[in-house]
Amino acid sequence: MSAIVIENLTKSYGKHQVLKGVNFTVEEGKIFALLGSNGAGKTTIINILTTLIPADGGNANVVGYNVATEAQKIRRAISLTGQFAAVDDMLSARENLQLICDLRHVKNGKNVATKLLADFGLSDAADRRAGTFSGGMRRRLDIAMSLVGTPEIIFLDEPTTGLDPEARNEMWRTIRKLAAGGTTILLTTQYLDEADELADRIAVLDGGKIVANGTATELKKLVPAGVIEMTFADDATAKKAATALAELVPKQDGETLTVTSDGSVKGLAALFRKMEASGCEPTEFSQKQPTLDDVFFKLTGKQKTTESEKGKEN
Repeated sequence: MSAIVIENLTKSYGKHQVLKGVNFTVEEGKIFALLGSNGAGKTTIINILTTLIPADGGNANVVGYNVATEAQKIRRAISLTGQFAAVDDMLSARENLQLICDLRHVKNGKNVATKLLADFGLSDAADRRAGTFSGGMRRRLDIAMSLVGTPEIIFLDEPTTGLDPEARNEMWRTIRKLAAGGTTILLTTQYLDEADELADRIAVLDGGKIVANGTATELKKLVPAGVIEMTFADDATAKKAATALAELVPKQDGETLTVTSDGSVKGLAALFRKMEASGCEPTEFSQKQPTLDDVFFKLTGKQKTTESEKGKEN
């Protein structure tokens, strides 16, 4: 069964066309990751699917309902956790949950809030103001609030942005637990390792379109089998080697150069001949299995976010 079906979705803001015919399907009970750089249109897709903004064209169905004509039915069946925790800092964790229970007309709201606090490891902090919580605790409370009313689908828009590594791992555990319970999750992220770690399927969004869609294993097969990493004596030598191998679109990181090949003897021989002709002999040489980073670069020509860069964004 399909929880979400999108066909030829388009959206523009003024003269800027953000979505140029997006198509994908999300199966029930699965984690689907929408991967793309900042500004790729991930949040726009989320906002359309959660009925916050209208699409310009195409069709989208969520839990069997059309987003354009049956918005109210969709809102009853879904939950949205945005990029920033939507908790009231002046209220305690328990009061935040009870407020959502009241707004959703949930029976036995007090018992529901108590159970969710326990499920998300917040019982000891239940009566503390949310404004005193760490980033990870706020995120857990935010998702707990999203689960009030037992939604069929949860939309998580870059849920780990701004979190430290420990809080990020906590969030990953929470997402896995939700999926194990049968909840469908559509997750947007700009972090390749997050998509690789969590998702049953991954769609890469670039230039307003889905440029690839599949499991992590399937996507990695889009990259030639040979991912060659070479280390040189210094940055200047690596740069000279990159120039010699320009047709292979090498990636340089300081003294290290990474290129792709078909993994064949013929391909490796051609690579070594070019190295010999350029006079750039690597000090180290290795062949690696492709990663999602290699896939993303091949599909979009862009480098993705590294672990050290996360704190500099947003």
